[in-house]
Amino acid sequence: MKQSALMVLLARLAAGALFSAAAGSFAAEPAKDNPLVGRYEGSVLDGYKAAAYDEVGLIKEPFQNWGGGKPDLLKVEGKVTLYLYRLPKERSLLEVQRNYESSLKAKGFEIVFSCGTANGSCYKPRDGSVDTTTPYDFALAFDQPEWPRLGSRGDYARNYFAVSGRYLLARKTGPSGTVYASIALAEHNAEVGNHAFVRVVESKAMEENKIVFLDATAMQKSLAETGRVNLYGILFDLDKDVIRPESQPTLDEMTKLMRNNPPLKLSVVGHTDAQGEAKHNDDLSKRRALAVISVLVKAGVDPRRFTTRGAGASEPVAPNDSEAGRAKNRRVELIRL
Repeated sequence: MKQSALMVLLARLAAGALFSAAAGSFAAEPAKDNPLVGRYEGSVLDGYKAAAYDEVGLIKEPFQNWGGGKPDLLKVEGKVTLYLYRLPKERSLLEVQRNYESSLKAKGFEIVFSCGTANGSCYKPRDGSVDTTTPYDFALAFDQPEWPRLGSRGDYARNYFAVSGRYLLARKTGPSGTVYASIALAEHNAEVGNHAFVRVVESKAMEENKIVFLDATAMQKSLAETGRVNLYGILFDLDKDVIRPESQPTLDEMTKLMRNNPPLKLSVVGHTDAQGEAKHNDDLSKRRALAVISVLVKAGVDPRRFTTRGAGASEPVAPNDSEAGRAKNRRVELIRL
């Protein structure tokens, strides 16, 4: 065989090996299915992903699916495992859903919410209007923002819901914490088939009293000694600039700090962890800093005493490879001007 022909053959073999490895990685099986949920008999695992600790939003009730309506999600944190299964073609979504419900109840789960798109039970009814049963509205709500592209199709979860969809959310509470099982069933067409998207969140009770509360005196001391202070008592909704109510004590102390020190001027800097795209984190951190300043201005502090900056994830104070480290990086920083 000539050298050029040999090189072509070797290249083709190498490409084939790479394709096989890539195709296999889509459906890399974990050691076993989640023991609390399992898989429907005859289904095939097509995608898998796990996170030791993360926060996700789970659909918990019917929602308005017209005019851009989105569900009020149940936010939970803990170990998250995602499974994508190809279902047997001869089994209906209803049969699969009922089997999951029965199995979960037998394992001590309670069904929090279950619905179907074909009968409209996933959506809130509308007065004086025909209710829609399109599965795509539900798929959009289920898909965004956390569900990654999984499976041999490498597609968004929402694109599996072409004909109909079914969903159930179950919960089991025990001494070691609470486990949530979120199962969405998608019917596409004869070629693509039906799929089950299974998300299991093993939520444990959070260790409390880990955030050091700084009062106005402590803030002033740090600013005098180092010129800056990191605040961890200001919390925001997931991926938003909405300040949570439990942040009020720290905001009150910031107001007190500014009132007690009329000459003091500050730069308020927002910081995020390294999850997500850098551009998005930069914008989010700036909006969060502005949200803090807005609260202080409403409390009577002169806005001319502040500047603002969004640092995103560019100035970490801890590694981003653990939830503990990421929690330290998510902060509001005050810098004396």
